[in-house]
Amino acid sequence: MTNAFLLTRQWRDTREGVVLDLWWATETGSCWTQITGQTVVFFVLREQAQRIQQLLKPLRQWHMAEVELKNFHNKTVNALYFRQHRIARDAQMILQQQNIPFWEADVRPPERFLMERFITAAAQIDFPANAFPIINPKLAPVEDPQWRPALKMLSLDIETSMDAKQLYSIGVWCDAGQKVFMVGEGTNTETVIFCADAKHCLLAFFEFFRTADPDIVIGWSVVQFDLLVLENICKSLNMELQLGRANQSIHWRHDDADTGRSYVVIPGRVALDGIELLKAANYRYDSYSLQNIAEELLGEGKLISGNDRADDITYLFNHDKLSLADYNLRDCELVWKIFQQQQLLDFAMERSQLTGLLLDRIGGSVAAFEYLYLPRLHRRGYIAPNLGELESDIYSPGGYVMDSRPGIYDNVLVLDFKSLYPSIMRTFLIDPCAFWLAQHQQLPAEQTVPGFNGAYFAREGHILPNIIEQLSAARDRAKQHKNAPLSHAIKIIMNSFYGVLGSTGCRFFDPRVSSSITMRGHEIIQRSRDWIEQQGYAVIYGDTDSLFVWLENNCVGKKPKDTTQCDAIGKRLAKELNQWWQKTLLAEFAINSALEIQYETHYLRFLMPTMRGSELGTKKRYAGLVDNNGKREMVFKGLENVRTDWTQIAKDFQAALYQKIFAGEDYLDFVRTINDEVLAGKRDLELVYRKRLRRHLHEYQKNVPPHVQAARKYVQLTGESLRRGDWISYVITSNGPEPVGRYEVDMRLRQSPIDYQHYVDKQLTPVADSILHFMNESLNQLVDNQLSLFGQ
Repeated sequence: MTNAFLLTRQWRDTREGVVLDLWWATETGSCWTQITGQTVVFFVLREQAQRIQQLLKPLRQWHMAEVELKNFHNKTVNALYFRQHRIARDAQMILQQQNIPFWEADVRPPERFLMERFITAAAQIDFPANAFPIINPKLAPVEDPQWRPALKMLSLDIETSMDAKQLYSIGVWCDAGQKVFMVGEGTNTETVIFCADAKHCLLAFFEFFRTADPDIVIGWSVVQFDLLVLENICKSLNMELQLGRANQSIHWRHDDADTGRSYVVIPGRVALDGIELLKAANYRYDSYSLQNIAEELLGEGKLISGNDRADDITYLFNHDKLSLADYNLRDCELVWKIFQQQQLLDFAMERSQLTGLLLDRIGGSVAAFEYLYLPRLHRRGYIAPNLGELESDIYSPGGYVMDSRPGIYDNVLVLDFKSLYPSIMRTFLIDPCAFWLAQHQQLPAEQTVPGFNGAYFAREGHILPNIIEQLSAARDRAKQHKNAPLSHAIKIIMNSFYGVLGSTGCRFFDPRVSSSITMRGHEIIQRSRDWIEQQGYAVIYGDTDSLFVWLENNCVGKKPKDTTQCDAIGKRLAKELNQWWQKTLLAEFAINSALEIQYETHYLRFLMPTMRGSELGTKKRYAGLVDNNGKREMVFKGLENVRTDWTQIAKDFQAALYQKIFAGEDYLDFVRTINDEVLAGKRDLELVYRKRLRRHLHEYQKNVPPHVQAARKYVQLTGESLRRGDWISYVITSNGPEPVGRYEVDMRLRQSPIDYQHYVDKQLTPVADSILHFMNESLNQLVDNQLSLFGQ
């Protein structure tokens, strides 16, 4: 048996049945397996079997069989097997016309084949030597779940004319070498290969690509731009984009013009986009441009940047091709370094092994959940419902957010429940299958655990709590072995389970199940608050899975003197609260608690602001000062400092002002100086707003927000087109919003004087007053006092 890791999976109809084409990476190279004679399967009610037999009689190459399965209404079902997908689709249309229900018709043959064998990504393959492709080998889950092959990467970047129709060069960076294939005349170097025209450039690239034989092609917008442009250029030259293994063609799927997304399947290889992987791994940046990410992560950037980059590239192509080659290759190198430093490929592999999602699948929380859940559900004797069948009028609330107590505090601790919702599902056995079992078997109370809104769950036969327990144990092992990508992937997957069960886009969505999670979360936060306050401390805020504890309220004899004492109190509270929950749940429900509250943060000083124009405290908005290994740092949550729709002046002003007030420093001159400099035009580059277009420009009709007004002016001034998802930078002037660039700030586009008073009123004042309010001051008062001193 040979260990193998799944790269791509495809399927196709043949006369002999469905064929699955599976490409794998092994320690000795790539491997192509074909699974032949497969069928398309879905399920129907057994009580309608005779009628279905008559309705489908005209169809060929299918049969029905009784199976030991039932649906969520506890009715037995039969399985229908079809030699070809085309025949199964015809059968589904006939049944739909007769209003006859059927289930799991949307599960594709490759996924059904692999998931029913509990194969996600890594597998063991038993095959004869020298067979290619390998036909119907024995497949089994890999014995060592930690096994991973060393996948070969190739970083790809192309340079083209502004309209992306003329190819300038193709850069590649991989272990096999670093090359730039340049269109035009010149003397070849060790790195740069000159080619007579675009066709010869592509042919030279293909030859290098076949020799390097990568498993993974990486890049920045590598699918949406590089590969798509190469495909279009190849078509214009009557060529094929020869990137698949075994000379197989690549396949494209294009969404409608509204989204503009394209998807590519390269048999035997995977294209991974750095932007999408960063987002999938929950990395958040103001801009995902390669320049910005490289500067933030690597401390280095592209060789050419700025608004005139496209013109600069064309100039270099015409006058200095070696410099263009350097620029092209640097982009390849930056992407390579980002993937390595952030371990993005490792993250993608771990996620694939955990969930069954292909390496290039972005998002897919529902698909991942179903891949894990369906085969286990079948072994419990059930089939899955169709999308929307379990919906009801019951309301499932979101996370509990406690009313806050506004003010400036010393010594606030944050106690945080580790993976609260997964822990609730695990502790209270919340699970769709357990819910059905309790109903269908009419289990007595002692054999169930109560939920909310009439839900109760069987103590035996549940699925999801076991999955979470296994994932939690795997994450603990990953942390012990310092496997950060695996630990990170597990965390994201576990935390997605509630989102999946609470989503109408999931076939298992049932408000009774999802509300049993969130409402239990409400109860846990509230009862934890009550317990903490019984210990003599004040809880000033709570948010979904966190509690903010003020140590200096009614704490006679307990007031801490230093950080060490605060840490000791936080650790003690967490330990004793965990023990209390263990005893409480055992006494009330006879269940073991998997809840784990942790002492997370000690804020030396902490601000909970009020809502604007109100004395009520805010929610999900606060700031605090922490001691990070002897260095004091500000932490902002939900405030202007961390929001992309606020200007840099507001962010910097807030950070500095809060720092001064928390440190007990004089802030009056600072506030007045910033106000004066803004009005005097000394901070213009910091007054830029930056916002993304959520829709196409023509779709904004009645309410046209400032950034859209600026975007329309940008199109008029530059002649460039803007699409949904593009960013626009602008300032507020005496004539309203005006653009100052798309990628970088270019004040030459501005036509009118900046409205400086707007920035004082809308950027500086809200920031200042959010904290000056607690000093019984405001920005206007400070400025007015300054003016009165000068007799103005």
